[in-house]
Amino acid sequence: MMHHLIALPILLPLLSGLLMLVKRDSTVLPRRAIALTSTAALLVISAALVIQSDSGEITYYALGDWQPPFGIVLVLDRLSALMVCLTAFLALGSIAYACAGDDRKGSNFHGLFQLQLMGINGAFLTGDIFNLFVFFEVLLIASYSLLMHGGGKDRTQAGFHYVALNLAGSAMFLIALGVLYGTTGTLNMADMSQKVAALGPDRLGLLKAGAFMLLVVFGLKAAILPLYFWLPRAYSSAPAPVAALFAIMTKVGIYAILRVYTLIFGGGAGELANFVQPWLWWFALATLALGGLGVLSARDLRNQVAYLILISVGTLLVGVSMNREAPIAALLYYMIHTTLVSGGLFLLADAIGEQRGKAGARIVPGRGVTQPALLGLFYFIAAVTVIGLPPLSGAIGKALLLKAALPSEQPWLWPLLLLSSFAGLVAMARSGSTVFWKAGRGDSDGPRLKPAMLAGLILLIGASPALSILAGPITRFTDASATQLLDHDAYAEAILSRNVAGGDS
Repeated sequence: MMHHLIALPILLPLLSGLLMLVKRDSTVLPRRAIALTSTAALLVISAALVIQSDSGEITYYALGDWQPPFGIVLVLDRLSALMVCLTAFLALGSIAYACAGDDRKGSNFHGLFQLQLMGINGAFLTGDIFNLFVFFEVLLIASYSLLMHGGGKDRTQAGFHYVALNLAGSAMFLIALGVLYGTTGTLNMADMSQKVAALGPDRLGLLKAGAFMLLVVFGLKAAILPLYFWLPRAYSSAPAPVAALFAIMTKVGIYAILRVYTLIFGGGAGELANFVQPWLWWFALATLALGGLGVLSARDLRNQVAYLILISVGTLLVGVSMNREAPIAALLYYMIHTTLVSGGLFLLADAIGEQRGKAGARIVPGRGVTQPALLGLFYFIAAVTVIGLPPLSGAIGKALLLKAALPSEQPWLWPLLLLSSFAGLVAMARSGSTVFWKAGRGDSDGPRLKPAMLAGLILLIGASPALSILAGPITRFTDASATQLLDHDAYAEAILSRNVAGGDS
């Protein structure tokens, strides 16, 4: 019965989302109850999957009992379980905050939110590269509508650019899949890893072209330079709970790069082994540098958080490009930290903007916030951890990555990572002093944090101290995840052998 659990992170949000879309004319309270219950249940299920995956066994769920490589499979290993659990935790904080009133701006909010969760979880669990495309499309279609939730000129313009770029990316994804299928004859990722290693030299050029097209597609999703220019405007224009959930969206692209270019084009891919990583190294460093410049130039708290996400994207992709156990383990710990804290910062920027009146989230002197002590405490914790100052989780993640760098990598990585952290420090200090110290008196009768808003902030920003306290067991899990990820032969054997548990859908 336990192997059916693998399908629940997809089925649960699908069913709850469809139920709320069908009953969208009902009052908001039933939709809130369904959304909160479904997301909390998803978190419990994903925690159970993490525990199950920690045994080290890679299991799959064969839909309709059609066995791989021909059938559709959902694969559970440590990495996929970690990403599903991270998504569920982020979603719970975001949906709690939305229940304070943002969800009233559109009757389809909760249904679309659940469908996006379905797409994200499917992308993390699928063992088939065509279904990776399918789940990408599901999450993108839901995100198009969520981005424009509540309407407004800025959101419509940002949404148009977001849709146009992602439609182009989807077209390129399909072309790349056609090239890969034409050269290997399979779309199952485990089977493809075996076929690539045995491919003749006459097909290597075509296969390499398909692999580079995939890198462009995943780079667009991850927002790597020069494909990141859509992100700051889209994320800063989105409603706060949507922007918080979007913090995991770039990680979907990073996950796809990590999975595809370690499994299919990793160490066992013959002449194509690890051919993407040298390219990725320089693009990641450039993304890190440009993100640092962007965060200094930001004039709005939401825009500033968007550029902080770009810094994290560069940091994570540096770890991917290093392609060894230690840096991959470090980036997985850092990914947990940056996803939750970035989501919390979007919620905090919205809360500050509501209490400042006309000044909103702009980094200009204006009316003070109604609750300076409480919001100031949240801001201080978030700033310290996102910059990477000890003793919080940001410092641990960056220290692990710096420690993992080889002597040949240190002259590039150390200055850029430390300078981007310094840029974040300057930017966050300027913003904090403008919002909290250079402000007039707040309106004591102004809007205050509602309990649901407070719950969302505590869940996401409070995660950083928890990650520091639990750094030992978390890093042990991420170390094991990195080891398992790089053992592509074990992955292929687990999926292509009929001795692994499958099941009927």
